[in-house]
Amino acid sequence: MNRHDIILRPVLTEKSTQLREAQNKYCFVVQPKANKSEVKRAVEETLNVKVENVRIVNVLGKEKRLGRFSGKRSDWKKAIVTLKEGEKLTLFEG
Repeated sequence: MNRHDIILRPVLTEKSTQLREAQNKYCFVVQPKANKSEVKRAVEETLNVKVENVRIVNVLGKEKRLGRFSGKRSDWKKAIVTLKEGEKLTLFEG
C-alpha cells in the first residue's frame, strides 16, 4: 500500500479538537486494511513529524431510516496519532 493512500482525511470534530489541544493527538480516517506501523510510517513521511504512539479504532456504521426505507452507513477505521513533545501539525491550524 502506498503511503499517500493510507491516510484518507483528517477527522474534525469537537472531541478530536479537544484531543489535539490538550494532549497533542490528531485523528485521521485511514484505509480499513492499514495497521499501526503503516499509519505511523505514512504520517511521519507525509507530514514530516515524529510519531510517539498510534491507536486504531474500527468505527461501525449506523443504521439509518428514511420513512419505510432503511440502510446502513459504511464502516470505517480511525487512527488517533500522538505526536512527540514539541511537534505540531500546521494542517489543523486556522
